[in-house]
Amino acid sequence: MGDPAGIGPEIVVKALAEKQINDICTPVVVGDFEALSRCADRSEVEFDYQTVGIGELQERIPEGRYICSLDNVAPGLQLGVESAAAGSAAGEYIEAAAALCKLGTFDAIATAPINKASFNLGGYEFPGHTEFLAHLTQTSEFHMSFFAGKLRVVLLSNHVSLANAIEIVKKEKLTSVIRFTDRELGRLMGRKVSIAVAGLNPHASENGMFGNEEELEIAPAIRECTDSFDIDVHGPFSPDTIFNRAFEGEFDAVIACYHDQATIAVKCLSFGKGVNVTLGLPIIRTSVDHGTAFEIAGKNKADSGSMLAAIKLAAELATQSWTTA
Repeated sequence: MGDPAGIGPEIVVKALAEKQINDICTPVVVGDFEALSRCADRSEVEFDYQTVGIGELQERIPEGRYICSLDNVAPGLQLGVESAAAGSAAGEYIEAAAALCKLGTFDAIATAPINKASFNLGGYEFPGHTEFLAHLTQTSEFHMSFFAGKLRVVLLSNHVSLANAIEIVKKEKLTSVIRFTDRELGRLMGRKVSIAVAGLNPHASENGMFGNEEELEIAPAIRECTDSFDIDVHGPFSPDTIFNRAFEGEFDAVIACYHDQATIAVKCLSFGKGVNVTLGLPIIRTSVDHGTAFEIAGKNKADSGSMLAAIKLAAELATQSWTTA
């Protein structure tokens, strides 16, 4: 359920109130019963979940609606405020969910947002969910991606300065990410995928008029992947059009050269409904595409669209290809 001081509990109960959820999965919320119950009361949504202990989740459970309550949120926890207590609770939810996924109890995890400062105060020295889940699953190669309908974007670099992001656009790095995307996205989707690569410069440099990274680094990486590894990859394409082309179904995925090149496209085309997917983990993990929104925590103003989309995508990926990949 994410950080208990943020909007996580609210968007979870709102998303799970949608009747379609029971048609696609057996939902189990790893979180705190009282925090979730208070949100349900404020939001005036149905809240008919059974509580279940971690010990009872060592084996598969029957269809139903469950809360695995860790009871780790103090009654006086202040909403909308960074704290070690909230960060520690959020970390414990992630650990429990990952452990149960590795056991086979869960088929996938959909995560509500955490606050990075609180997470660190709570004793978890990781930038966020992605790196912590990689640590818990002993995963060395992983990448952030975003799904927005038919648009799927994989990031060449994450949270680095724009100057550093430009330096990362090198043939070897891009070749590695293209091969990774082909393998991991194909594994999730259960078929061979088609990949586009966005250029770094305006109009993908217009044959060297606005830069030379496309000619020196990006195009050679694409050629190596097609010639040596039989990957269906194309580009570099002008970044002002390629994301919409993929959104309309021309390609299965776009590799973006830097963080905001990806997220601006995703949020413009599917704001509030985009889903963050960690590629490379041995478990399926989806997440909302927004933060804890402390400024509206406890005010019943949060939009649960991205949480609902994350749950639906997790269920879809779990049934689509995971057991056959």
